[in-house]
Amino acid sequence: MDISYLETLNPVLLALMGGVFTWGMTALGAALVFFFKSINKSVLNTMLGFAAGVMVAASFWSLLLPALELSKDDAMPWLPLVAGFALGGLFLLLADHIVPHLHPNTNDAPEGIHTSWRRSVLLVMAITLHNIPEGLAFGVAFGLVGQEPGAIMGAATLALGIGIQNFPEGAAVSIPLRKEGISRRKSFFYGQISGIVEPIAAMLGAWFAMSMTALLPYALSFAAGAMIYVVVEELIPESQSAEHSHGATFGSMAGFLLMTFLDVALG
Repeated sequence: MDISYLETLNPVLLALMGGVFTWGMTALGAALVFFFKSINKSVLNTMLGFAAGVMVAASFWSLLLPALELSKDDAMPWLPLVAGFALGGLFLLLADHIVPHLHPNTNDAPEGIHTSWRRSVLLVMAITLHNIPEGLAFGVAFGLVGQEPGAIMGAATLALGIGIQNFPEGAAVSIPLRKEGISRRKSFFYGQISGIVEPIAAMLGAWFAMSMTALLPYALSFAAGAMIYVVVEELIPESQSAEHSHGATFGSMAGFLLMTFLDVALG
């Protein structure tokens, strides 16, 4: 498809298209439950490490660097990056303390406000919290289309990278549920439904970017801060939980390198 044609589309529509793709990748990962009842812990940790590497690279190349470019002529070009990044982390910290959720592959008590929700719902909520900043991230990036030359490729690359790392996240929900005795169909349903928030968050991010252009650097940095919070708080600790963590470490490096390649070569 001609890129020039895509640039004529409404950024909110582009964000929706990107969100449907990333949701589809989550569903594809969740579909692994139809082929496997369990997954090797080292393999899962490597996949989670890969997702962490992608998110770290995306936070810099696709969010913080564009935010710096947009604010470089300001009196304090560092302010949007620092303030937005901090607010993104604080937003996820608050959500962690409020939204009931349970991290996959853990026997710890659920986090957030006490609730009687079933374990399956709590697992879905944990991945949903991951997906909110991801959807906002590429949504804001699509909101730049029409304002910044070449923004369409950067936004599409970010959505591609997030979609790739959503694959293991879908499996990280569905397969543990199947191992606990839940049917394959229900496990798949719960796994894929965790990604439905991304199209919604992406459209909100694009709308915000279009409506409040002066705050774009803050919005980009906010998304980066929220994503890094998820990486440091959850993905890296979970990926390093096995006795030998070299696979997770190399997975993180591979994810970072892949996202760097995609962003520099295509974005």
